[in-house]
Amino acid sequence: MTQHPVFTWPVRVYWEDTDAGGIVFYANYLKFFERARTEWLRSLGVAQGTLKEEGGGMFVVSETSVRHLAPARLDDELLVTAQLEASGRASLIIAQEARRGGTLLAVGTIRIGWVDAATLRPGRIPDAILAVLKNKEA
Repeated sequence: MTQHPVFTWPVRVYWEDTDAGGIVFYANYLKFFERARTEWLRSLGVAQGTLKEEGGGMFVVSETSVRHLAPARLDDELLVTAQLEASGRASLIIAQEARRGGTLLAVGTIRIGWVDAATLRPGRIPDAILAVLKNKEA
């Protein structure tokens, strides 16, 4: 199986990301993962807003799994990764991590599916997007 490259995006922890104890609220790791996935796609030339407006389709999250290993705190600078794990005709599975320095804080697997933007019915990922993903394999 071909290994896909890892995309890394920096995320700073702000007050809005923390709970009353000053630790990142668990659900906010999904936001951090979303930012990294969006920037990963953008780095490949896949602008999600343009896809919706001009192509009539978009990616939506259909499944998530996150394992929390260590806490992040206010003002921490995290490195959040996105790596294509698998691609099918209608969905992608992306492996993601959040790290602070050498400490692994959270790991996740996110499935995003392609839908028609108007009806929200599942569809096939456009061949042009699949070709870009295939060309970026390591």
